Amino acid sequence: MSATTDVRRTSRGLETRSRIVNSAAKLFYVRGVHATTLDDVRLASGTSKSQLYNHFEDKRAMIHAVIDVQSKFVLAREEQHLRCVKTLAGLRRWRDALVQANSLQDGSYGCALGAMSIELSDNDEQSRQALNASFDAWQRMLVETLTRLRVLGVLSDDADPQRLGTGLLAALQGGYVLAQNAHSSEPMAVALDMALDHIAFFALN
Repeated sequence: MSATTDVRRTSRGLETRSRIVNSAAKLFYVRGVHATTLDDVRLASGTSKSQLYNHFEDKRAMIHAVIDVQSKFVLAREEQHLRCVKTLAGLRRWRDALVQANSLQDGSYGCALGAMSIELSDNDEQSRQALNASFDAWQRMLVETLTRLRVLGVLSDDADPQRLGTGLLAALQGGYVLAQNAHSSEPMAVALDMALDHIAFFALN
């Protein structure tokens, strides 16, 4: 068993690793992955070089850990919001929660997963695959939500949950990017409203 594994198995080691990953996640989100150094993470997490390298052999290993943590956080949040949606009004409330959260930071920084995807997907295949899996899971949640609405008779049989879910996620991610550049959540709100208006075209009531 390696020294790194020994460190991770202790409660103190797990706490240190969590502190490093959480600090890295915050820095990656605000500064960007490429602009954040290991020394930045070390200082932000209050750890020594030896502690940091006991848990992560290099920056790429840390990046992969951050992707895992951020993916679990985002998908848990989305699952909580979407699992009870049974009306178009419920879908609008999901939209409102996302726009409100984005407006609290004046549209800055974008989506945690989307921002990492832009930086990493063309030069780190492991990161690309992990992020792609997360977006696939996010899309499935939206498709399942829209399928539920069709089964409940909220949407007509002509509604295609797969296509509508893909379009809704694309509108959300594009909205994040436009909001980030504008430093305003308004473009995100407009993008989501247009996607939801298209979904409402298939409403039965």
